Amino acid sequence: MELGLKLPPEDEAFRQEVRAFVAANLPDDIRRRVEEGKTLGKGDHVTWQKILYRQGWIAPHWPVEHGGSDMSPLRRFILQEELAAQPTPRIIPFGLHMVAPVIIAFGSDAQKETYLPRILASDDWWCQGYSEPGSGSDLASLKTRAVRDGDHYVVNGQKTWTTWAQHADMMFCLVRTDPEAKQQEGISFLLIDMTSPGVEVRPITTIDGGQEINEVFLTDVRVPLENRVGEENKGWTYAKFLLAHERTNVAEVGRSRRWLRELEKLAREENMLDDPVFRQKIIETEIELAALESMVLRVLADQSQGRQVGPEASLLKIKGTEIQQALTELMVEALGPYALPHTPEALDDRWNEEPLRPGHPAHVTPLYFNWRKASIYGGSNEIQKNIIAKAVFGF
Repeated sequence: MELGLKLPPEDEAFRQEVRAFVAANLPDDIRRRVEEGKTLGKGDHVTWQKILYRQGWIAPHWPVEHGGSDMSPLRRFILQEELAAQPTPRIIPFGLHMVAPVIIAFGSDAQKETYLPRILASDDWWCQGYSEPGSGSDLASLKTRAVRDGDHYVVNGQKTWTTWAQHADMMFCLVRTDPEAKQQEGISFLLIDMTSPGVEVRPITTIDGGQEINEVFLTDVRVPLENRVGEENKGWTYAKFLLAHERTNVAEVGRSRRWLRELEKLAREENMLDDPVFRQKIIETEIELAALESMVLRVLADQSQGRQVGPEASLLKIKGTEIQQALTELMVEALGPYALPHTPEALDDRWNEEPLRPGHPAHVTPLYFNWRKASIYGGSNEIQKNIIAKAVFGF
């Protein structure tokens, strides 16, 4: 499935350039692990991101003065989707796509000089300190406190569902600095060094057997005042700005296109394409994906004219995650009873037993389990519908 529009010759040439670059530069061992659904380590992601960094393609959405490019919105879309459509590691978004735009828009000159080059070069790994045990979709109810003590904040609290915190050098964190203010008005945005005394990371094993998420406990953690982004008690403004970037990127048309190819391969091998009901499900999902792609392109066209993304980000988040979940559900349905055995150890490079079933990827079931989260992170899809209702219909 190609892009749903006929590209001008120069943009079509760029798409072919991206494909050729991936074919020539993606390390064979990383390609193999991605194709087999094996667990990737931090080093795999960093290796690939540094390759893209040297090519000048790691952060085309950043301003040129900070290391980005003047690539058009359409070309950024082509790059993002072509990379996702190939067996490449995902670009870890927390530094490049989430905290960096906040620092660029609201950070001090010192923060930009300190953090942006290291994020760009993948020398620092970041994690997101937003959710708490009692504050997920209702993020404004967070309770982690930061109290000023001279030229520092003293932070106490707990964060949860913190992806890749076990590898992180830094955390961007929402904390409550004014407990007397309205919920959204008493929050600040801090950059916390994960090596600071009082930071404890505890892993959470997910239903698919993975260990990508964690609890983070903050006990009397001292954070310099210069690590606050923007104004005190204005963190909610910066958080909403960041979430708009996160929700827009969640659509991931290219990744869904790759999964669609895998689904069709599985269905063909299992003779499921002979089932008209199952075949209809695939066709409907492919149509939904084409519609999502068209919607992403409309948003890009608006951005190219200087218009900020509004409730469209929520629409992209809803539809993108629904398609991702539908594709993984259909993969499991295509495998039938062969999807039932789930051995997380089979996804480790150290696994030396026979595959769960020769010729079929062992990662289908964990992929299905893992992507149940897609409709929750970045603000649950129910919350996104509330945002759309309020912004569009005034409810």
